[in-house]
Amino acid sequence: MAEIIQRDGTWAFDGSTVRITPGRHRSVPLFRQTYGEIAVPLEAVAGVVYEAERRRGRLRMRLREGADPLLQATGGRLPEAADPYRLAVDGDRSGVAEYVVAEIRQSLLLDQVPKEPARTYLLPGPPVPVSVRSSDGTVSFDGTQVRIDWADTSHRVKRATGPRIIGVGDLAQVEWLPNSGYEDGFLRFVTRETVFSKLPAERDPYALDLWGSVRRDLLTALVAAAVTARLPHPSTRPGTEYTDRDRPPATVPHQSADHHDVLLRRLRELGELHRDGVLTDEEFTQTKAAVLRNF
Repeated sequence: MAEIIQRDGTWAFDGSTVRITPGRHRSVPLFRQTYGEIAVPLEAVAGVVYEAERRRGRLRMRLREGADPLLQATGGRLPEAADPYRLAVDGDRSGVAEYVVAEIRQSLLLDQVPKEPARTYLLPGPPVPVSVRSSDGTVSFDGTQVRIDWADTSHRVKRATGPRIIGVGDLAQVEWLPNSGYEDGFLRFVTRETVFSKLPAERDPYALDLWGSVRRDLLTALVAAAVTARLPHPSTRPGTEYTDRDRPPATVPHQSADHHDVLLRRLRELGELHRDGVLTDEEFTQTKAAVLRNF
């Protein structure tokens, strides 16, 4: 067993798995603490390195492309401090860090772990159900459906469409960009019907506009990763073009009188926003279609 315990967290390697546990110190980012322990199988590791500095160093692990749904969803955009595959190491523990690196590298060689992209996810991603409250609303995922409940501060267009519910089977991909503090981020759920939509995240009823607390909005990456883990792996997806055969069969759900009243009210609200110039013709058409699909 090769193990290093630091205030920033713990790495333990038993020959087949690197178990990464975040520290509980207040200096450890909320994202890593919320994500929790990660068990990385050796076959998912592309490399590991210890970077020595004067007072402190850091361990870094590089995973094979396509092995981790978290990295697939975030596209390398996680802030460095929130990266779960990084560990800050005190200078007097550099020898232990180098030993851990040597043990992992030796096992990679002995097991002849390939470095080319993985053809399936080798890590499970965050457990479900998962729910995150962001600046634009609350997004939840139970393993089969994404639900977005808009906040009072969300754009009128979004609030007029009501809660957004999206089945995994209707999704083409998930797009995520963090809030940097200078520019808004977003979490967008791209469906087969909205794959070419150009609506800004502020008005897109399929996207959360991340403009508030960077620390808390970063947690939306948990939902992005959990959904991504349940979508077809990138190696199996032919592209973003879909034919009618790819679309799920249309269903006509039973609608009560209450549902009918809600639908009419929301359509009226959208019509008023369109007449007042709040919505462009394109935005009105796409938002109206979203409301009708939701009912």
